[in-house]
Amino acid sequence: MKRALVLSHEAARHPFRQSLPRHVFRVAPGSVPQARQAPEDDKDWKLFALSFAAFFTVAYSFIA
Repeated sequence: MKRALVLSHEAARHPFRQSLPRHVFRVAPGSVPQARQAPEDDKDWKLFALSFAAFFTVAYSFIA
């Protein structure tokens, strides 16, 4: 009889998750996509566009 000594683990805090078998929580290799890095050059343009849009929205709401 192959049974784990402890039926739950630290990640299973909810009673439903404690009732699930341990193999459900294992992550299959290759199932987690790799995060893509955004180029560092466009951070300034994104900040400028966001600031411009915020200022335009505030200024337009005060005028209208």
